[in-house]
Amino acid sequence: MEQSKPQKLFSSLKKIKNNSLNNQIFSATLIVVMLTVGVKIASFIKDLVVAWRFGTRDELDAFLIALVVPSLLSNVVASSFNSALIPTYIQLRETKGISEANKLFSNLMVCVLIILSLLSILMLGFAHLYLPFLAAGFDEQKLALTFRILCTISPIILLDGIICNWRAVLNAEENFTVAGVAPIFTPIVTIILLLQIHSWGVYTLAVGLCAGMILEVLAIGLTLSRKGIPLIPKWQGWDDNLTHIFKQYLLVLSGAVLLCSAVPIDQAMAAMLSPGSVASLNYGNKVIAAPMGLFTSGLTASIIPYCSKMYANGDWIKIRQTIRQNLGLIALIGTALTITTIIFSEPIVQLLFQRGSFVEKDTKIVSQIQSLYSLQIPFYIGNLFLIRLASSIKQNHLLLWVSGLDLILNIVLNYIFINIIGIKGIALSTSIVYIFSFFFLFLQINRYTIQEAKKLKVARY
Repeated sequence: MEQSKPQKLFSSLKKIKNNSLNNQIFSATLIVVMLTVGVKIASFIKDLVVAWRFGTRDELDAFLIALVVPSLLSNVVASSFNSALIPTYIQLRETKGISEANKLFSNLMVCVLIILSLLSILMLGFAHLYLPFLAAGFDEQKLALTFRILCTISPIILLDGIICNWRAVLNAEENFTVAGVAPIFTPIVTIILLLQIHSWGVYTLAVGLCAGMILEVLAIGLTLSRKGIPLIPKWQGWDDNLTHIFKQYLLVLSGAVLLCSAVPIDQAMAAMLSPGSVASLNYGNKVIAAPMGLFTSGLTASIIPYCSKMYANGDWIKIRQTIRQNLGLIALIGTALTITTIIFSEPIVQLLFQRGSFVEKDTKIVSQIQSLYSLQIPFYIGNLFLIRLASSIKQNHLLLWVSGLDLILNIVLNYIFINIIGIKGIALSTSIVYIFSFFFLFLQINRYTIQEAKKLKVARY
């Protein structure tokens, strides 16, 4: 049946609106990607300088193991707060105004600072219990060095908590520039220290990390202040919005604990193998982490604000269009990156790392690890996209399920593959876990969005 003129006009306007929204997401993603390119280049240059200075020596192993728990707490506790905050923050801003949204943000930051301060103290207080487990293959001298480095970098938990939540609010205000470029301070400061100061040894990496994050806090904080968003947290009383955030946060946190625990498990199992295995595993992931970081940073920065707005307005058709378009782009680019990395794996490692303390035998093992890690590229990016989407549409319970299954699968596959192909087995296990995680989340989210889109159609007619 032919549409009437009003119906045709309505359909045309709807397409324009949908295209406009997708263009906004694409533009925001492109901005973040372009800014992240500069950050990743700086980070990669830092890695080259680190490889030149330390190779796969014991002191680098010690630094990487010392970084495991602070990184885990930052990724799990700090990042989970902003995933729970932004959908509610945007919904409150859209319905009740910016003052109510800022009140929620201020209350949450009080909670964040208290929780992260306590965790930092507990992390140091119980280090004597978990460090011997994480560094099972280390001798006493190497283990003592690991603890001293841990003490040096302990402030990064609190710093990262501030950065994650301030950056999330900037993204919610659709200001992606400063949040995207601010992380460049850490690699630049570290490079300068590595080239200028030789007497500090591996502590140069620890000081560079802390100093760079402090500069990042100052840059993001100045931008928020100019937008009239309060930086000094002020407790204004518990309310229903904060209760809702913590309910969502507990789901995100539980899932993140299980998902992020794969990293310390991988590194702990690598530490049980021959000396240098932890560093080799780390180098093997460096090259593929760069392109994956570009796309995930761009997508995750833009997806939560825009999809949270779609969710608040009940625009399920737009959400499904966003899923199809982004996953199609991810599949195309990710597959091309995987093939390229596998074909040129050894020349890439040789060109980038083989100098100074990094010798030919290191190149061979790292290139093999890199090839197996690269299998995950399209699935890792797609997985991060779906995780952020699940948070935007308040389906955080899915993260708990998939993370628990991922953890079990990771441990089992690590054990099997290590006994077959050694340290390379950890990389293969990681790739298989991300493939499983992607398909699990995709099937669950796809089913949920179809159901909600059908309800919307029924409600309209």
